Amino acid sequence: MIREHYFPNVSLRTHDGKEVRFYDDLIKNKIVTINFMYAVCEGVCPLITSNLVEVQKLLVPRVGRDIFMYSITLKPEQDTPRVLKDYARMHGAGPGWVFLTGTPDDVELLRQKLGFTDPDPAVDADKANHIGNLRYGNEALQLWGACPGLATAKSIAKSISWVDWPKGEPRRS
Repeated sequence: MIREHYFPNVSLRTHDGKEVRFYDDLIKNKIVTINFMYAVCEGVCPLITSNLVEVQKLLVPRVGRDIFMYSITLKPEQDTPRVLKDYARMHGAGPGWVFLTGTPDDVELLRQKLGFTDPDPAVDADKANHIGNLRYGNEALQLWGACPGLATAKSIAKSISWVDWPKGEPRRS
């Protein structure tokens, strides 16, 4: 079963401190975006987060209603719910976008299962080299894709619309 292979039902904590299950609460029967990041990053994290703020604006009012955005920290030891809440506020993330942390083992399991890895183990071990991709999908229809997190906001919103069958196109701005 696809859920068991790719979507472990691990326990995570939101930036508001609420405990959630990855599959049951966040993914099941939803259209989602997923990226990995960390709050104190001198690389692509702040750029991708700022870009996803623009994506969220293009998808208003659907984000939080039928499209859900998730950012999972790569450094759960440092990125507590409070740190993630401050990060979300600092970047202007709106409702429907949840920043998540968990145990290091659970976060690593998700990173591996969702394919946010580098084939070179030495490169993969350095969190500063993390992949700046965005995974998006419609769990109910088992439609999934990925795109660079630094693609244009319009391109990302259009990519998300491909798994939003039959609704289709994002809001025009």
